[in-house]
This record gives sequence, C-alpha cells and structure tokens, in this order.
Amino acid sequence: MTREVGRTDDGRWTVVDGRRWRAADPALPDDVRTRLLRHLGVARSAVRSAGRSDDAAALAAARARVQLAKTGLGERGEAWWDQDGDARRARWEAALRELDAG
Repeated sequence: MTREVGRTDDGRWTVVDGRRWRAADPALPDDVRTRLLRHLGVARSAVRSAGRSDDAAALAAARARVQLAKTGLGERGEAWWDQDGDARRARWEAALRELDAG
C-alpha cells in the first residue's frame, strides 16, 4: 500500500493520505529530536504491551509518556509557531527532563 505523504507550504503540517498532522518543531536540535523520538518509540511499544496484557495502569502511564514525548517534539500542546525561541526550548527541555527521570 502506497501512502501519500507531503507537507504544507508553511511547514507546519505533515499531510498523510489527505489528513493533516502537526509537524515536529523544526528548531529542535538533532540530538534533542533523536532523544525525543527514542522516548516516543519506547512509549508506543509500552502502549502495545500494556494493551495486550490488559493492564489499565500501565496503559495510562504509557499513553502519558507518548503525550509528553509528542509535546516535547511540538506535535501537541501549544503550537510551536506561536512560541518564541525561549518557550520552545523550555518545552522540549521540560519534556526531556520528565522522560529521562521516568
């Protein structure tokens, strides 16, 4: 199955098969993006595992970590294009602090 993937002209949205998804913050340093994506992958895996084991508490915790990683990436929460540079940095630093601690 071939998927159509593109980006809006303003770079704010990724378009997959006609559906818009907020793009990650382009100001993310490469090392920060890599760390957040790693956390996101681990959290998504935990969501699948918790769902298969029917563990409601683990599922809620894993989903919260997915939310936190996506917020750090700028894909959720306040739109990154509405934030100044300091707020954007504070967003991803706070997300990484919490994800690294947990």
